[in-house]
Amino acid sequence: MRVFKIASTALLGAGLAAALAQSAAQVTPADIERAKRSQPVITQQDIDRAVRQHGMPNAADLAKVPPAGAPNIGALPSPTPSQARQQVDLAAVARGFEAGGNAPTALLPGGGPALLVFISFSMPDATLARLVEQAARSNATLVVRGLISNSLQQTALRARQLIGQRKVGFQLDPQAFDRFGVNVVPTFVLLKDGAVPAPCAAGTCYPNASFAAVSGDVSVDYALEHIKRAAPSFGKEAGVLLSAMKARP
Repeated sequence: MRVFKIASTALLGAGLAAALAQSAAQVTPADIERAKRSQPVITQQDIDRAVRQHGMPNAADLAKVPPAGAPNIGALPSPTPSQARQQVDLAAVARGFEAGGNAPTALLPGGGPALLVFISFSMPDATLARLVEQAARSNATLVVRGLISNSLQQTALRARQLIGQRKVGFQLDPQAFDRFGVNVVPTFVLLKDGAVPAPCAAGTCYPNASFAAVSGDVSVDYALEHIKRAAPSFGKEAGVLLSAMKARP
């Protein structure tokens, strides 16, 4: 307790000294006048001069600016013959993004059950080629998460190289991976006909009872057979797609 009193007295003494020192340095009227004289005086002439030097352009000034020239379309580079043979519908690929976020039912190829095969371009070429061939026979849709090197053109060209002339659905849909809880590739998702999506954190989602999924480096028919055995309620849907595969050797 004694220490606290000594410290308080010392602080009080220091504060008193500071107050006395401040009161000794009084600001006089002469100091105020001196400060006023040191400040620049801005007159109306100064304001008018600044307006003339930095004013907004009028119609005459704008008329002096030459109009922008039209782009020379003829100077654009033409594709080489090899590039012309590899024409890719970039608009169709781009529509995959829109369909993925707003209308996941666009993944459905039509009436009946839908089979979605989630892949990655980093998978071995032999595996991708096998899945593309089997997707064409089962009317499945290939789904990838995103672009190659952030390039839509590179992604479209790579997809065209894989698919060739086969009729295979191809979808760019990063949200679909979250929508169906896909963490590894390839993953096969069998979606029942008439499944109705609902809003969720991934945009729109399907009820768990409306789809079945299996992951692994297996063939499409093996995945369908596994779903048929492990999820009897999807036996009819799996059987329809298996029959379609057998009808298209």
